[in-house]
Amino acid sequence: MEQNFNDYGLTDEEASKRLKQFGYNEIKTEANRPVLSILKRLWGPIPWILEVALIIEFFLGKITEASIIAGLLIFSAAVGETQERRAKTALSYLYSHLQVTASVLRNGIWKFIPARELVPEDKIRVKVGDIIPADCKINEGALEVDQSALTGESSAVSRTEGEMLYSGSNVRHGNAIATVTATGTNSYYGRTAELVRTAKTPGHLEKLLFTVVRYLSIIDGILAVLLIATAIFKHEALLPLIPFLMVLVIATVPVSMPASFTVANAIEAHRLAKEGVLVTGLSAIQEAASMEVLCIDKTGTLTENRQTIAAIIPFAEETEEGVLAWAAATIDDSSQNPLDIAILQELKNRSIDGFKRISYVPFDPSSKSAEAHVLHNEKVFKVVLGSPAVIKQMINILPEQEAYVYKLSESGARVLAIAAGPAEQLYLKGLIALADILREDTAKFVKDLIGLGIKIFMLTGDTVATTKTISNSAGLGGNIGEFNEDIKDLFDYNGFANIYPEDKFNIVRAFQNSHLVTGMTGDGINDAPALKQAEVGIAVSSATDVAKASAKVILTDPGLEDIIKVVSGGRRVYRRMLTWTITKIARTAELAILLTVGYIATGAFVVPLFLIILIVVLNDLVTLTLGTDRAWVSPVPEKWNVGIIAKLSSILTAGWLALGFLILWLCLDILKLSILQVQTLMFAYLIFSAQATIYITRVRDHFWSFLPSKYVIAMTAGNIVLALVFSIFGIAVSAVPVIYVLGLLGAVIIFTFLLDYLKIWFYRKTGVLGRKS
Repeated sequence: MEQNFNDYGLTDEEASKRLKQFGYNEIKTEANRPVLSILKRLWGPIPWILEVALIIEFFLGKITEASIIAGLLIFSAAVGETQERRAKTALSYLYSHLQVTASVLRNGIWKFIPARELVPEDKIRVKVGDIIPADCKINEGALEVDQSALTGESSAVSRTEGEMLYSGSNVRHGNAIATVTATGTNSYYGRTAELVRTAKTPGHLEKLLFTVVRYLSIIDGILAVLLIATAIFKHEALLPLIPFLMVLVIATVPVSMPASFTVANAIEAHRLAKEGVLVTGLSAIQEAASMEVLCIDKTGTLTENRQTIAAIIPFAEETEEGVLAWAAATIDDSSQNPLDIAILQELKNRSIDGFKRISYVPFDPSSKSAEAHVLHNEKVFKVVLGSPAVIKQMINILPEQEAYVYKLSESGARVLAIAAGPAEQLYLKGLIALADILREDTAKFVKDLIGLGIKIFMLTGDTVATTKTISNSAGLGGNIGEFNEDIKDLFDYNGFANIYPEDKFNIVRAFQNSHLVTGMTGDGINDAPALKQAEVGIAVSSATDVAKASAKVILTDPGLEDIIKVVSGGRRVYRRMLTWTITKIARTAELAILLTVGYIATGAFVVPLFLIILIVVLNDLVTLTLGTDRAWVSPVPEKWNVGIIAKLSSILTAGWLALGFLILWLCLDILKLSILQVQTLMFAYLIFSAQATIYITRVRDHFWSFLPSKYVIAMTAGNIVLALVFSIFGIAVSAVPVIYVLGLLGAVIIFTFLLDYLKIWFYRKTGVLGRKS
């Protein structure tokens, strides 16, 4: 961009033109309209399914059922609005960080203006303690800036003339005059905010719901055609079939599916909250079950984001304690610089007495060094602390000493050199290597997570050398690359270094485009877009507010071990919802086929329509309690394999239909029962078999190998008792002799064992391990 400013900076007229061209230096936020947002969520494929069911219920006069569906729709929309509000909180936090003032040169006069009024090519002044208000290039001076929250670099960086500064960085040392190069959403900070705003997690639950509905709709369609064709063939009226066909549709629509998942996730979220894990996006729990990849930020996540002394290398006759004492002489006791704090803390830990300081020159970003004069053996010595490259310009460094510098740098540490001696005779006293060390629990966490079948990728803005060291120490491997979108297989790497927020976002999306459920763990503003995009976004306890607002899971305790709890909780929820899904498909297909074939064979409904509604409601009440069920945790990521689910559901359906038709034949041809008594036994049979299906599908091993929760036992037992009481005492149905009802229950129990063995055979044949999980 052509530089038009002069020693007078921009004129007000020029600034006004640029403000119209580039806009304000701010992140725009949308007006908060919760009611409109909720209404928008009632428009879409999944709401349409439920709304059709609501209309059908209403026209059938089922006001209670229609009200329940309406409540579920509003509940789901309200939850979605809450999630979006959380995302807007993240944007608001980013926005607030641009609401600062800036010292700008306009019309030849330095003055303070709101940072939102800055425009490209403005000349600004920044100093210690300032937040960089816009992206800019340094014209004069030098700075040390902390941009770790933006880029992930573990330590402050020095910036001199001609180098870039990013909006949102904090100035640690120095002062400078710089030229604004980008503002608002065009700035580094603004682009990060825009990524947060546009990031959208894939909706796997929607896909699953559509698939379930599709399977059940195909069954209903076939049965409806068969039923109508039979009626036409027998020259029967079609009008009486309409209520029956409507009931089939109502039974097919998984009205309780979103609620069942919500209840299961909410119960697990409540349990996790007691263990220090806050879940702000319930979908993250169920997605954690299928998570195959976890991207992890390095600084502040795998590491402590705290500089510590990794090594001290003394030279000549110097000692480690002596090197520390010389270095501490150049540091002010009140310094808040992480490197200074690490050196002073080590001095204190070793109980080392410092030198008597005569004069002191603090760290200067332009010279990249700090100086002091001290008394040593009653003589005045000069001490200089700085990078090896700076010290090398002052003294002669031997080849063997340079070899140490190279070796320490290769390890990823930041190396400082200490020179001391009479003013004109400085000698290299030693080297101090500082590094951001791993958290104590990192290695165990990595091992445990890999043991759960999850691939871990490290993503950081730090250097390749530093990233390799940390990655190897954590047990991830040392194959670290630099990301670009031409990389064909991300799995060739253990992580990526020197990356920006948009890179993390693109990496997460690349995994998702490969149909992998992806998690992201981080703590900084630079992690926010990826945290929001990931199905399982996890902010650590030390995370910034914007990172926490963008994530769906927030850890409140230090360390990463609680992520294992999230994964385990997700896999428990998966098992519960898998039970729901298989049971829903099997019992719906069983009900629809039994009713249709029964109507064709007898010319009457083998179960009255009001009892069909009762069966659907009772079964859905049971499935809601599945959210409390006990479940084993799988050692590998769980997959929603709809093909396997459909096949197992078909096997169970076929088994129950065989028994159902046998019972129907016995009732009609052998026992010669009335149609009303047949309806009673069919009602009881559908209730009994539905409860049995829940127990069969809970585990991949035998159903008795792992007991369900007390609530599931209570609800299933309650349904069975209710069916027994209705059938024996003739409540709302025609009474049937107790021996018939108990015989029916016994037959269901026998078939439960048979189908359970058939289930295990199926799992083994299809390669699904016969584990209890």
